[in-house]
Amino acid sequence: MFAPCHCVQGGRRTMKMIRFRSSSIKSLSQEMKCTIRLLDDSEISCQIQRETKGQFLIDHICNYYSLLEKDYFGIRYVDPEKQRHWLEPNKSIAKQMKSHPPYTMCFRVKFYPHEPLKIKEELTRYLLYLQIKRDIFHGRLLCSFTDAAYLGACIVQAELGDYDPDEHPENYISDFEIFPKQSHKLERKIMEIHRNELRGQSPPVAEFNLLLKAHTLETYGVDPHPCKDSTGTTTFLGFTASGFVVFQGNKRIHLLKWSDVCKLKYEGKTFYALGSQKEKKAMLAFHTSTPAACKHLWKCGVENQAFYKYAKSSQIKTVSSSKIFFKGSRFRYSGRVAKEVVEASSKIQRDPPEVHRANITQSKSSHSLNKQLIINMEPLQPLLPSPSEQEEEVHLDGGIPLLREDDRTAPVISSSPIKNLREYGDFSREHEEKIKEEPLAISELVYNPSTSLLPTPVDEDEIDMLFDCPSRLELEREDTDSFEDLEADENAFLMAEEEELKEARRALTWSYDILTGNIQVNPFVKSFSRLLVVGLGLLLFVFPLLLSLCLSVSLSLCLSLSLSLSLCLSVSLSLCLSVSLSVCLSVCLSVCLSVCLSLLFLSSLFSLLVFPAQRGG
Repeated sequence: MFAPCHCVQGGRRTMKMIRFRSSSIKSLSQEMKCTIRLLDDSEISCQIQRETKGQFLIDHICNYYSLLEKDYFGIRYVDPEKQRHWLEPNKSIAKQMKSHPPYTMCFRVKFYPHEPLKIKEELTRYLLYLQIKRDIFHGRLLCSFTDAAYLGACIVQAELGDYDPDEHPENYISDFEIFPKQSHKLERKIMEIHRNELRGQSPPVAEFNLLLKAHTLETYGVDPHPCKDSTGTTTFLGFTASGFVVFQGNKRIHLLKWSDVCKLKYEGKTFYALGSQKEKKAMLAFHTSTPAACKHLWKCGVENQAFYKYAKSSQIKTVSSSKIFFKGSRFRYSGRVAKEVVEASSKIQRDPPEVHRANITQSKSSHSLNKQLIINMEPLQPLLPSPSEQEEEVHLDGGIPLLREDDRTAPVISSSPIKNLREYGDFSREHEEKIKEEPLAISELVYNPSTSLLPTPVDEDEIDMLFDCPSRLELEREDTDSFEDLEADENAFLMAEEEELKEARRALTWSYDILTGNIQVNPFVKSFSRLLVVGLGLLLFVFPLLLSLCLSVSLSLCLSLSLSLSLCLSVSLSLCLSVSLSVCLSVCLSVCLSVCLSLLFLSSLFSLLVFPAQRGG
């Protein structure tokens, strides 16, 4: 058993677990240190045992925050192969980590609320705000120029308060790294909204307004999974409250609502989404970099489908990842669904807990403020380097780009076919006014969110590219929700199945040629294989014979045993009969003897009584 103890060390909030005394020395040796990084980059440390389950850590963090609406959150970790995972609450932590302690994990939003208005407590809204701010910074939340300026102004209002000309210099917005790329034009628009439209809003109000705007965007709640479609084009898959979404470039090309998703499955490195809409069925197939990434994608899809689709958790069934005749992964979502969480939130009756917001002090030094804000942020690894970035990359192992040592404390800017927005901001004001009405500021970039395999923030020396492939193809396809564009993917899936059948036929033909001697094989291998085949044949012939022999021996033993038992019973019965007859004879003889004696006695007595009387007369 453990007792929580909070303390502050080195400017970091920590929570240590004090273990009660136990007589077991073995249990002491199994204690392991676990560090959880929170959304505000603070850390919580605790001691766990080998058999401790994931629910223990989730409950302790929620108790640390005094958080009741905890079903939206989860803990993320990275395995030794740099694959991200969500910590499963009903399994042992040590078995899931697959690495040596101490462990490092991250507390993150796992399921984004569909309607922020239905969040009951300010604490939950603040944690969701921190997650949205991270999504904006790492390029996972895309929006138009106007929406980007409004979101940035809400962040500035929540963290700085009202604009004060005596405290805030003219370029105070440039001290904030809000977006992966932000131009001077965008900073001026943020400053304009912050000064004029958001004055008087408290931090909770500004945070709430940010949530209201963010949840209307297409990429709200999208945790992008990089994949490739049947044509080899890089795509990003995600799961939202609406359904399963697919992005290419900066466009959403597919949206399968949860009510239309029939099944999600995976086989090896291929992920399949089966859907039906308007009496038309289709299948989407995507290829991941590793089987582990494909399994993680499948589990995320199954969990999101269960959370957003069903009305009650009791309706959720165990799902399998593969076909009936093949061994596959089985998974069952454990926890409440979205509707149950909203109902439980409406019943919360308590004084709201105090929200401890991170104090961010503005500095005129951009370097010092940026270091304070993003020193622990996750690095952004671009899929493709831009021309300006290629000169600062070190190429190893056949051209895989890795970051320089000096660049690891700052975020790496996402790649783009257009020029850097910082250079774009140095153009003349006349040029900016000319393009002022162009639609996008962030999503004009090719959609390339953080492809880091690490949950934020985890510092790693280097992160390999997910796919070592030629340059990405840009598809300018219209945003559509129909199934007319899915036929190509379905045909590709059928072609893949045909290729698998051809490979199976080739394998059978090769085996037959080896057995018939059409293919020259090493004599030793050939003799060994023949010996193995002969041994298996003899085993198949001898085994039934031995089995029948064993059965006959067992039957004969049973018959002999039964005969011996019957003989014993007959002997015992004969003995019993003889004894009983002897007893009966002895009894009869004794009775006859006693009768004779009694008759003799009576006759003698009668003679004594009668004859003396005659003599006397």
